[in-house]
Amino acid sequence: MFKPEFPPQEPEPAVVSIEEDAKPEDRVELALKCLPEYDPASNWSGDTTTSFRYWKIRDYAYAYRSKFTTPSMVAERFISAIEEFNNKNPTTPLLISFDPDEVRKQAAASTQRFEQGNPLSILDGIFMAIKDDIDCYSHQSKGATTWMHEVREVKKDAVSVSRLRSCGAILVGKANMHELGLGTTGNNANYGTTRNPHDPDRYTGGSSSGPAAIVALGLCSAALGTDGGGSVRIPSSLCGVVGLKSTYGRTDMTGSLCGDGTVAIIGPIATTVEDTILVYAAILGSSPADRISLRPSLPCVPNFSSQESLQSVESLRLGKYTEWFNDVFSTDISDKCGNVLSQLSEEHGCRIVEIVIPELHEMRIAHVVSIGSEALCALNPDCCDGKGERLTYDTRTNLTLFRSFTAADYVAAQRLRRRLMYFHMEIFKRVDIIVTPTTGMTAPIIPPSALKVGETNMQVTGNLMRFIITANLLGLPAVTVPVGYDKQGLPIGIQLIGRPWCEASILRLAAAIEETCAEPKKKPLQYYDILKGN
Repeated sequence: MFKPEFPPQEPEPAVVSIEEDAKPEDRVELALKCLPEYDPASNWSGDTTTSFRYWKIRDYAYAYRSKFTTPSMVAERFISAIEEFNNKNPTTPLLISFDPDEVRKQAAASTQRFEQGNPLSILDGIFMAIKDDIDCYSHQSKGATTWMHEVREVKKDAVSVSRLRSCGAILVGKANMHELGLGTTGNNANYGTTRNPHDPDRYTGGSSSGPAAIVALGLCSAALGTDGGGSVRIPSSLCGVVGLKSTYGRTDMTGSLCGDGTVAIIGPIATTVEDTILVYAAILGSSPADRISLRPSLPCVPNFSSQESLQSVESLRLGKYTEWFNDVFSTDISDKCGNVLSQLSEEHGCRIVEIVIPELHEMRIAHVVSIGSEALCALNPDCCDGKGERLTYDTRTNLTLFRSFTAADYVAAQRLRRRLMYFHMEIFKRVDIIVTPTTGMTAPIIPPSALKVGETNMQVTGNLMRFIITANLLGLPAVTVPVGYDKQGLPIGIQLIGRPWCEASILRLAAAIEETCAEPKKKPLQYYDILKGN
């Protein structure tokens, strides 16, 4: 199986189907109608001293419509915050490419639309960052290298970015990342390493370090990342936000540096599940080629307004492989995630089913051989042309490992992929969702020496990727949602892995966890309120 292939799936309950060919703004509008009732006015004027909460996309839209503020006013606060970050010592860059005048131009156009009473969608005027391996014209896509823009010109937006732009989103620039996505910490010796908003001495996780951090800081409501080995879910978990990895082929990868592989997707990072759903509705839609080869089910979003929605949570069978679940660096993680499972069982009536997932070690090997061989294939022409010497040491170390893989290794990995797919499809006959911690450790400390030269720490990589691989090698949908904090106050995430094409089911359960099972959110040590300017 050289790319994920899925058997036909049963329809999901309590969902609304979305036409892939519909306009992105129409899809977002449909998703908006499916969200739970919410009164932004009460939160706008309410007491904000009791507990911390992030502003939702619906809060921004309400403030704009009510003329409490404008996208242009928010843009000025955003630009000031980014300039403050750029002047920090040591450097903690969020954006690799940033043009304040371009942000002002987009914000002015959005402000005008609100003044005329015709915003394009609920996403109009919403600030979003784009990871540096996804095309966002007129920025270059460097993949956080020092040379990629020299060999690859950006002439237009990636498909997913153009869909956000058509909804009126304000695209603030290209977010920092681990070079070429080949790392899990977010370390970047080229442009500086993005710091974790909850503790600046710790990593954000990677490779979508900038997207997760800029969302957790409150500077953007959402961001786009790529996920070929946990690169959306790991930093989202470590920074205390929501990250969605959709089914392989659900989103069009055209216009990304990792668009030719078999393990990666483009996915949203946001502060809440509902905001994740809105951005997902905007960017979803398979490429013409994937529609033919993968035959995707019609995309759906959970319909929270239906009576059936609550019943569908109560009927869920949740798979837990206890030996794997507890294989964590800190028991704070397994305890916190275990408590969430207990609450889902006691308060929502979910049934916890003990499962066994065979050959996890072999799965990790099959994944690294697959992603490594595909990355090397894409980079070889430029590396042979001398560009490889301009990569960071940890990237070069990874590429050296990848060069040790043979054609026979790659074929063996794909045979394992089919075997593992069979195992998982059998498990999904007994359960609806597989539940794990998102990572095996919370945010690791940044060694000072690593800031200049990078680092290769396979122990940390192993801990961060412990539960990640299944969704990438087998192309399954997965979401991480924050559930609390360890004893050091660092965020912990729980991961929900679903059946192929069943994003709506994991998003519904994620929303239930967010609403009833998660600890109250703590304000990150570094946080900006760019909506009110407090």
